Amino acid sequence: MYETFYRLGKEPFRLSPDPEFSFAHRSYARAKAYMQYAFNRAEGFVMVTGRPGTGKTTLIGDLVKSLPRSQVSVATLVTPQLEAEDLLQMVAHAFGIGAPMHNKAQTLQYLTLMLRREREKGRRALLIIDEAQDLSSDALEELRLLTNLQQNGRPLLQIFLVGQEELKELVHEKSMEQVFQRIVAACHLDPLDENETREYVRHRLHQAGWRNDPQLSEALYPIIHRFSGGIPRRINLICGRLLLHGAVERKHRLGVADARVVVAELHAERLTTMSPAADNIFQAEDRFLEAPPQPAGSASRSAATAGVPPQSGRDAAVDAAPEEPAARSDSGSAVPTPQAAQRTVFPPPETSPFEMEEEEGGHSWLWWLLFLVLLLAGVAFAWYEGLLG
Repeated sequence: MYETFYRLGKEPFRLSPDPEFSFAHRSYARAKAYMQYAFNRAEGFVMVTGRPGTGKTTLIGDLVKSLPRSQVSVATLVTPQLEAEDLLQMVAHAFGIGAPMHNKAQTLQYLTLMLRREREKGRRALLIIDEAQDLSSDALEELRLLTNLQQNGRPLLQIFLVGQEELKELVHEKSMEQVFQRIVAACHLDPLDENETREYVRHRLHQAGWRNDPQLSEALYPIIHRFSGGIPRRINLICGRLLLHGAVERKHRLGVADARVVVAELHAERLTTMSPAADNIFQAEDRFLEAPPQPAGSASRSAATAGVPPQSGRDAAVDAAPEEPAARSDSGSAVPTPQAAQRTVFPPPETSPFEMEEEEGGHSWLWWLLFLVLLLAGVAFAWYEGLLG
């Protein structure tokens, strides 16, 4: 709804992950660099953790999008709350194995054959497991055994584990020592700080085609950071509702008062635990750094909105001319002059009457004719006096 009112190309604050809107803040860029490093190593596990809504799934999508698809086969599993044997079958299906598998041995046989064929084609196999904190210890151990599959001394499969902070506790358990030793890289996605929150909001708006409509007060960003905790998904929630509020109210400037209304609504709906009541952050003054763009023809519309009729033609030309100083009498008092719309524009005193443009006088050729007549008369008079002398 609001993207139509604000002429955005797409919705910038969807809650579902979208790699197209990925924002490389400090910990995001670090995590992506670690994953790319581990991918080039082509072995073991990579572990990415973070609180819910910090952008883990977006990070994975961003990384997969950057991989050369002709050189890598990617399989992704989400919410794998499965036993070890069921997990193996899900991995096989994720890699496109459609043959019936009646037991664990058959599943491993098909999976090993597929991985070897991919290696013979010059392709690598990458398995990404999202929400990996829900894996059981037995399932995680089965995944470790898959990383032991090799051909000519090179691993056939690499696994990325992506999950919430509980995943770190799982792999650090004493029974998971062998899994822990196979982790090539581990990184954690932190919430955004206040400056990163501002850049994140503006980045997503620009990705959606934002042209500074609506204008956003600089005082909004500390409020958004305070009530989102710097979690990108919560930032999206607040900003989406803020733009919806602006569209409903038909506003092209959004400030502190609008943020207070939105946060109060979210608190009433129990979508945020923080109450805006008696919070001093809402006492900040609005500051708008940029003026909204002026599309073609907007000057006339602005004038009409202000109750001033737009000027055109001769009236506009007269008003655009510099105002002449008021004439004064010998005593020094000002002499009233006709109104600007009624006065005729004459050339400056030092301008020759012969230089007047036709559109101002319309008879400049008469001045030239008079000049020639006087010149000829002077020549004839001088010649006549010479004869008499």
